[in-house]
Amino acid sequence: MEKRKLKELIVTHTKSVLKRHKLIKRQVLNLPRIIEKKETVIITGVRRCGKSSLMIIILNDLIDQKKVSADNILYINFEDERFVEFTHKDFETLYECYLELNNPHGKKYLFFDEIQNIPYWEKWIHRMYEFEEVKIFITGSNATLLSGEIAAALTGRNISLSLFPFSFKELLTRHEISIDQNMIYDREYRVLLKRYFEVYMEFGGFPEVLISKDDSILQNYFKDILYRDIVARYSIKNIKQIKELSLYLADNIGNLCSYRNLARTISANSTSTIKNFLDHLENAYLFFRLGLFDYSLKKQMYNPSKIYSVDTALARSMAFRFTRDTGRICENIVFLELIRLGKEIYYWKSTQHYEVDFLIKEGLKVVEIIQVCSDVSQKETQNREIRAALQAASEFGLNKATIITEDFSGELMKNGVEIAFIPLWQWLIA
Repeated sequence: MEKRKLKELIVTHTKSVLKRHKLIKRQVLNLPRIIEKKETVIITGVRRCGKSSLMIIILNDLIDQKKVSADNILYINFEDERFVEFTHKDFETLYECYLELNNPHGKKYLFFDEIQNIPYWEKWIHRMYEFEEVKIFITGSNATLLSGEIAAALTGRNISLSLFPFSFKELLTRHEISIDQNMIYDREYRVLLKRYFEVYMEFGGFPEVLISKDDSILQNYFKDILYRDIVARYSIKNIKQIKELSLYLADNIGNLCSYRNLARTISANSTSTIKNFLDHLENAYLFFRLGLFDYSLKKQMYNPSKIYSVDTALARSMAFRFTRDTGRICENIVFLELIRLGKEIYYWKSTQHYEVDFLIKEGLKVVEIIQVCSDVSQKETQNREIRAALQAASEFGLNKATIITEDFSGELMKNGVEIAFIPLWQWLIA
C-alpha cells in the first residue's frame, strides 16, 4: 500500500479512539498485571461482544493513568475496507509511517483490531516482539488466532484473553448501580437488582442489544457469525447442514448431545463432520461443549457433551422451544459466569443417574458442586436436586453444595452437607 494512504489511515484510526471515556470497564481477570507484562495480548471473543471497546479502554488508561504519550500509541482497525489491499508485507511500511508521523520516544504501544483479516500477520508480530521495544495488543473474532502455526510462532510470547458479552455485574456498572452485598437486605435495592436482572434475562449481554433494547439485531449477529466467521473462513460447502445444526443446538441448550445423534438429526454423512462443525462453532464462540467429569479420560471423550450458547438472548432468537425455558436460560447464564471466572468445569452423573450441572475442579480435586434449578417450589423437584448434590458431595468428599434458583433462598443441612439455595441474580454479584 502507498505510504500516503497508510499515513491517512493511521491518523484517522488513532484519532478516532483517543479520549473515549464513556466505555464500560470490563470484567477481565488480572488485566492490570497482563498490561504490565511484555507478552503480546491476544483478545478473542464472539463478534460484537466488545473486544474493540476493551482495547480502547486499555489504550486510554495507558494515557490517563500511566502517562503514556499519545505519540507512543498506534491503533489500526483492519475491518476498514480501505485495508483491502493490505498484506503482511505492508506491516513494516505501516510501522515506518507511524514512526515518521509521531516520532515516539521509548516504549511503543501497538493496537491491531481484527488482525485475522491479514494472513500471516503472526510473523511480523513475532519479529516486533523479539527486536523492538513494543507492547502489542490484538483482537480477533476467532479462537483460531491461537491455533496451529500461529500458536507455534507465538508460543511463550502471548497472553490470551477471551471476552464475552456483558455479565450481569457489567450491566449494573453500565447503569451506575453499585454492587453492595450488605444492601441485599434492603427491599428497594433488591427490587432494583431484580428489575435489571429481568432485563438481562430478556436481552442477554451484547452491548448494542442492551443499549437499544432491540433483540432483532441478534438475527444479524447470527448471520454474520455463521457466514463470515464460519462458512467463509472454513470454506464450508454444505451451508444448510451447519445452519440446521446451529438452530438445533440453540433449541437444546443445556441438553446432552452426542455426535451420532447430531449426525442423524441433520443427515450428516459421518460423526467427523459433526465434530468439525462443532469445532468451528466453538472457535467462533457461538456454542460451547461441556464434558462429563470422570477420572477416565477415555470415558470423558466418549460420553456426550452438554451444549451452551455464548449468549442466552442470541440462542433464544435462533430457537423455537428454548424461548420459554427459564430453567435452561438460568443454567446457561451460570455456565457463562463460570467460564468468565476462568473455572475448570464439568457436568457429572452418578451411578444412580442423578446429574449435577457443574463440578468445579482445581488441580486434581473437585472443589465445588453447583446445581441450577429455577423453580424449587415442587417438593419432588427440590428433592431430586438435593439427592444429586448429596451424591456428588459423598463422591468427592465435600461438605457443601450450592443450588442456584430463580428467586428462592435458604439453607439446609442434610447428611452432614450444607446446601445453600441462592437466587441467580444474587449469586452473579457475589
